[in-house]
Amino acid sequence: MAKKAKKQQQSGGTPATVALAAAGVDFTVHAYDHDPSHPSYGEEAAEAMGVSPERVFKTLVADVDGALTVAVVPVAGQLDLKALASAVGGKRAAMADPSLAERTTGYVRGGISPLGQRKRLRTVLDASASSFDTICVSAGRRGLEVELSPGDLAKLTEAVLAPIGRG
Repeated sequence: MAKKAKKQQQSGGTPATVALAAAGVDFTVHAYDHDPSHPSYGEEAAEAMGVSPERVFKTLVADVDGALTVAVVPVAGQLDLKALASAVGGKRAAMADPSLAERTTGYVRGGISPLGQRKRLRTVLDASASSFDTICVSAGRRGLEVELSPGDLAKLTEAVLAPIGRG
């Protein structure tokens, strides 16, 4: 299995798309030309794909009581750290060091996907995702998004659904 995944990654796949294909879920990959000068990776993705920012979700890595935790929230808003901590039974949350997030997930900032991470982290998906048939999340690199059902994303990441976004 690892050899097959490696071969797919070399032919243009990412660990996220390999994980989706292996799980047999329906998904669509959307590629766009990433502009390094754009101030927001998520808003850039929404604009490039012509998708509402409420339906495009960013993947953030936070430290909740010493444990790295993934938060998946709409790019149209912000992460509520207090709500994230509460969603996983924690007391305090802060954004994780970016280099630690990159090393732990195996992805670069702006391309961190909730899927196919090097180390599986506890994941919380904003409850607003359930109001859409499909949502978009990073496919594992800047300029690449994957569209899938929020239910499939939650199942594959073993995510807790909770109201962790604001704004």
